[in-house]
Amino acid sequence: MSGLSPSPLLNSLLPALGTLPALLPLRRRAWAYALQLLAVLALLAVAAAQALQWLPAPLLLAASLLAVLLFALGAELSGLPLQRRLLRQPGSSIEQLRRGSDLGSLVGYLLTALLFPAALQFGPALLLLLPLGLLLAVRGRGRGPAVAEGELPKAPAQTIPFSRLCALQGLLFGGLFALLPLWVRAVGEGDCFDFAMLLAAYGLGRGLTGLLPPLNGPLRYGLMAVLLGTSQLVPGWSAVLLFLPLGGLAAASDAALVGALGPLGDAPLRWTVLQRSGAVGGLAGSLGMGLLSQLLGLGLALPLQLLAFAALAWPLGRCR
Repeated sequence: MSGLSPSPLLNSLLPALGTLPALLPLRRRAWAYALQLLAVLALLAVAAAQALQWLPAPLLLAASLLAVLLFALGAELSGLPLQRRLLRQPGSSIEQLRRGSDLGSLVGYLLTALLFPAALQFGPALLLLLPLGLLLAVRGRGRGPAVAEGELPKAPAQTIPFSRLCALQGLLFGGLFALLPLWVRAVGEGDCFDFAMLLAAYGLGRGLTGLLPPLNGPLRYGLMAVLLGTSQLVPGWSAVLLFLPLGGLAAASDAALVGALGPLGDAPLRWTVLQRSGAVGGLAGSLGMGLLSQLLGLGLALPLQLLAFAALAWPLGRCR
C-alpha cells in the first residue's frame, strides 16, 4: 500500500478495514476460515497484476483493500470457534495458542523481509494457511454433526462484552501501526526489508515477555513512548533493536488487560474481548492518525503518537 500511494489517509484505510469486521454483528463459524484463503488468492492476483502492469494504481488499491477486508472477515468469524476447538486437545492452553500465534507472526515478518516482490510473499502465506484449513476439512468429514461443537451459539457478536480500556489501548496501537510502513518508506527512506525487520523485532519481543521485570501499567506505556522516540534518534539497526522491548511491553500490557477481565468468562472469550474492543479503538486510531497526518503532514505523525501514549498511560495503567 505504501508503494501504491503516498497518502497517509489511504494507507490508514488498510488497518482500518482489517479491524472493521470486529464491529459487525456476525455469527461466528469455524468454516469461515476459508475466506482467509480466498483473500490471499486475491492478493496474489493483485500482486501479479501490479508486476505485469495489467491494472492502473486506483484499481490495484481498491482490490487490495477489498482483499484485506475479506481476510479480516474470515479471521473475525472463525477466530473464537477455532480457539475453543483447539483448546479441546489434551494439554492445550490459551497461553500456548497465544505463543504459537506470536511465533507464526514472527515467521511471517521474516518471510516478508526475505521474499520480494509481493507475489513471493503471498505464496508462502497461502501455504502457511493451508494446514489448519485441511485439518478442519478432515475433522468435519470424520465427525459429522459434531463440527458444531466448535461454533458459538447463534447469538450476534454484540453479546461479547466491550472493554473501554482495551479500546483505549487499541487506539494507541492502531495509530502507531497504521502509518508505520509509510513512515519507514517516506521518512526513513527504508524498504520492505527494513519494515519487516521492525515487525520481526517487535514479534520476537512479544515472545520474551517473561524476561521483563514487573512494571506497573503507566510505566509500561511511558517506556513504550520513550522507546518510540529514541528509535528516531539512533541509526539503523539500533532503531530495530528498540522494537524488541517494545514488543515485550505491548504483550505484557495485553496480558494485564486480559487478566483484569477475569470475571467475564473463559480465556478465549477474554482474549476475544481484547481483540474486539481493541479493534474499535484501532479503527478510530488508524483513521484519526491518517486524517491528522494527511492534514498536518507525515512528519508530525510520530510526535502526535508519543503525545497519545503519554496522555493515555495513566488511565490504561489503572487495570490490575
